[in-house]
Amino acid sequence: MRHSRWKSVRERKLGTDAIEPEDVVQARREIRLSMALARAVYERRVELGLTQTQLAERAGLTQAKVSRIEGSDTVPTLPLLSKLAHALDASLNIALDDDETHVSFTPHKTDAA
Repeated sequence: MRHSRWKSVRERKLGTDAIEPEDVVQARREIRLSMALARAVYERRVELGLTQTQLAERAGLTQAKVSRIEGSDTVPTLPLLSKLAHALDASLNIALDDDETHVSFTPHKTDAA
């Protein structure tokens, strides 16, 4: 089923006045955040031309852990996020709003030799 059709089916089931339970709303927020982080890690890793194994070595992690992060299968701790940012030679930026989540890595500036 296409996403647009799934959405309309979901809306019909909910009705126009129905409100999703708070636990469902919270789960959606958590999934969006996890996916935004996964995308940001993947894009920065590819930008640097690194494999998952190379990123794992730089961050002191396993390749499987990097894979789980990029696959949105885990919620990393702050120390782990710090390791990733350092290994990706960037600052991690996270903006959390009610309906929008933005996660990005800002590359550190390097001096031209």
